[in-house]
Amino acid sequence: MTQITIRPLASHDDYEQTRHIHMAAWGVDASETIPPLTVHALQYNGGTALGAYDDDRLVGYVLGTLGTIQAPNRIDQIAAARLKMYSVIMGILPEYQSQGIGTQLKLAQREAALHQGIRLITWTYDPLESRNGRLNIGKLGAICNKYYRDFHGPMAGRNAGLSSDRFEVEWWVTSNRVEGRVAQQRRPLSLDAMRGAGAIVVNEAHFDAAGLLIPPLEFAHSDNNLLLAEIPADIQAIKVADLALAQQWRQHTRQLFEYYFAINFAVTDFVFQPEVDGRSRSFYLLTHNDS
Repeated sequence: MTQITIRPLASHDDYEQTRHIHMAAWGVDASETIPPLTVHALQYNGGTALGAYDDDRLVGYVLGTLGTIQAPNRIDQIAAARLKMYSVIMGILPEYQSQGIGTQLKLAQREAALHQGIRLITWTYDPLESRNGRLNIGKLGAICNKYYRDFHGPMAGRNAGLSSDRFEVEWWVTSNRVEGRVAQQRRPLSLDAMRGAGAIVVNEAHFDAAGLLIPPLEFAHSDNNLLLAEIPADIQAIKVADLALAQQWRQHTRQLFEYYFAINFAVTDFVFQPEVDGRSRSFYLLTHNDS
């Protein structure tokens, strides 16, 4: 594995390279990227811009900026009491992906937040991206009970073809939950273990003759305390093979998560079951907030 070091962006060349990483990682042109001057300005004014370096080459970065928790009904509107970090974007060059660099960048972002006295980091991501779910929910210990339809509007690159629905996750960086995940104090969950603990799959999917995962026409409405919601293990492969099926998955999971979030469930973990035949399975674990 490549030896990567994480450190703050420190030169104008670094800021310029973030644009090229963004383009390569997300398949967009320069007009869709964050201007390097903006990255620098955010970093200079309390934001966090961290780079992953292979020797002196910038191969990935994560950008966070200070924000506030939205609390329109609170009488106390002192900003310091509602301070959080918003993680704007993370990008890694394609040839450096799947090497643990994303985890390194997020853990460094957590350390930066702790040094600033910030307890909460939030960000959004596509809930159909299994790799991101495994990192954000499974490894880092973020939780989610917010679903936004078409959050960014029409998008280009690898995000094209599907409405830009997003989870907004909360990463409470000082919590025992996150401390335990960061310290790797438990093994990843298995599907058999979760079924044995009483978890119910609310959307039993199946593979068709072409090996594509097909969602059910309806999902189950359950009040069980442990629920599993399946998503494709590789939504990008489904988009290439059958865009209409990928759009079907978007509509199916949109309705599922909106329903369960509305009745006080939250996504609290992730189950990934790898298979050598290419038919891996990915599930979000939902638990009731009162359980």
